[in-house]
Amino acid sequence: MFFGETAINLDAKGRLAIPIRYRETLSGQCGNRMVLTYSAFDSGSLWLQSEQAWERIRDDVMALPNFNPNHRSLQRRLVGSATAVEPDGTGRILIPQSLRQVACLEKRVIMLGMGNRFEIWDEDTLNTQRDEEVSNLDEQASEEMAGLVL
Repeated sequence: MFFGETAINLDAKGRLAIPIRYRETLSGQCGNRMVLTYSAFDSGSLWLQSEQAWERIRDDVMALPNFNPNHRSLQRRLVGSATAVEPDGTGRILIPQSLRQVACLEKRVIMLGMGNRFEIWDEDTLNTQRDEEVSNLDEQASEEMAGLVL
């Protein structure tokens, strides 16, 4: 289970150093075999998850009927744009230029541990997203959220 927030600088080639605290877990859980793709829900964000977790999502998404344009869009975002990644000897993964460009990843990124996957955001984009979420929190609260005791 991944949690926490880490600020990371992408290098000139677009490589991201996996935080040291996650490296052993990733090696043990998935043999460092991971998949990077767009977030299903947030533009400006990428998902990084184990290959095994991604395969379950891939199978579910590809089982959706293709005649629905929303299904095809989700299939393109999650499956068509996915790329397999493995850390190099120093724990870095290369984020392809196409994914960096669409997610607007520049130099400074934030890696969020979100349970079974990571979200990767441009720092400024995430801060803007957070500001919008805070200002709309009362309007966005679902019945399930209202019932939480935090």
